[in-house]
Amino acid sequence: MTVLSRLQTLSLAVTVLAAVCLALPPAARADLGPASQLVPAAELVGKGRLTFLGFRIFDAELYAPSGRYSASRPFALKLTYLRRFSGDAIAERSVDEIRRQGFSDEAKLQAWYAEMQRIFPNVASGDSITGVRDTSGKTVFYKNGRKIGTIADQEFTRRFFAIWLGNNTQDPDLRARLTGLRP
Repeated sequence: MTVLSRLQTLSLAVTVLAAVCLALPPAARADLGPASQLVPAAELVGKGRLTFLGFRIFDAELYAPSGRYSASRPFALKLTYLRRFSGDAIAERSVDEIRRQGFSDEAKLQAWYAEMQRIFPNVASGDSITGVRDTSGKTVFYKNGRKIGTIADQEFTRRFFAIWLGNNTQDPDLRARLTGLRP
């Protein structure tokens, strides 16, 4: 084999490798920024959009190690907002949803509400808030890839993520899409 044909073969191999890498599904290239440190080998499990009365509210993406979600292992839920909301409104809606699922400890709800008010910023269309369930069961929040706060209460973590991922979610279709049960 001549040097020229070896170079052509090598060039073809590099081109094929690049094409294969580009063809990989987005899950294989998940980038959660600093949050990826808390979810090792994070890959997209599923995604969906929440709408209400025809209004687009947010796009949601669920990431887990190797793309396999378990409520008892680390995962990240990224919400990319499609309209403007105040941090207070996000905190209030979160408490309403936790309450709607049957949780009635008002003292805890008020404490969680105060923590979420402190953490959640106002968002505009295109902003994302990512909630991460870490290995110890805490919830770590990021806005646009920058850490904004942590809530260490494991019960909060279970109840908060159940808003989207629990059996009693208000949007079972979104849950099915996020958890990979439905494309």
